[in-house]
Amino acid sequence: MNGKVRIAALLVLLLLALSAAPAPAADPPTVRLSAPQAGTGGSVTVTGEGWRPRALLMILICGQSVPSTGVTGGTNSCANADGRAVTTDAEGRFSRRLPVAEPPVPCPCVVHVATVQGAPAEADAAFQVAGHAVEPLPADASGGRLAVLTDTRLDGSNSLLTWFGAPPSRTLVFTVGNVGTSAVRDPVFRVGTSHGVFAPEWQEQQWRGTIRPGGEARVELPVELAAGAHGGYTVSLTYGGKVMAEQPWDVGRPWGVTLFWVLVCLVVPAALFRAGLAAVDRVRPRPDRRRRGLRLPGLKPRPQARHAMSSTPPWFAPDAAPRTAGRLSAPHDEGPYLKGRKAAGPP
Repeated sequence: MNGKVRIAALLVLLLLALSAAPAPAADPPTVRLSAPQAGTGGSVTVTGEGWRPRALLMILICGQSVPSTGVTGGTNSCANADGRAVTTDAEGRFSRRLPVAEPPVPCPCVVHVATVQGAPAEADAAFQVAGHAVEPLPADASGGRLAVLTDTRLDGSNSLLTWFGAPPSRTLVFTVGNVGTSAVRDPVFRVGTSHGVFAPEWQEQQWRGTIRPGGEARVELPVELAAGAHGGYTVSLTYGGKVMAEQPWDVGRPWGVTLFWVLVCLVVPAALFRAGLAAVDRVRPRPDRRRRGLRLPGLKPRPQARHAMSSTPPWFAPDAAPRTAGRLSAPHDEGPYLKGRKAAGPP
């Protein structure tokens, strides 16, 4: 009996150890090209695996970049006008033909693939644009290197004015660490906001302070959108030409503006209608109240009776009936028979 209990306990401990063991890290997404080089006007087929299922991706040709360091100049060093969007399938794969265009900066170049929404993910593949200038990458002038140590977040909430169309604003909060060999003083970050598949709009913001090698600092940068903005936005953070973090931002619709226009559509027509009625009532002619009857020329008005409002009509008054001394009888004609009886006398 004790042996069975020990075996059961060992099985339980083994199951607990297996459940507590960290899960193996997922393989990063990959990108492959049908050709390593092509000229302007041609095309190259880009395929990828290991991406998030049903994810929207953007494919660009970028200059001054190598796969090991990524796109150092951000999307400003890419041929954004000739980029292509693609959606991965249920297994995280895709295949898309990309037209070859010269980036705005010299090569070395890469085909850069990155997610548009959701969890950030990116991958690069080396590519040479035939006939395009090639220059060495710029040397790092500073030995300091910053890296984001914690997940970024957006602090703040909407106010009543935002509900009526005021610009939404948040504070981008993150912690950076200096993994280089020299101190970083007053670093300049670039914060970009993008809506949907459109390119981000960048704004440089300088953080005042010094981060020594091996040190870290908490950075807070303000982020503001245009008035009336709503929908899904992405806040991107870059430093030294590298994308350090991306944070989604779901901005609610300013329903106060909709309510205002609904009230305008209801109140303004009602006010105009009432103003029109008042104008018509003021303009139309009014009848003369003194002329109540129709008068013919040459006729005088009849005098009113003195006792028009008497309580007893005059024909029912006691003295209105004629007085007689005897009985009243209706006149009648006597026939010959009655005349003869009167002449004969009484029987």
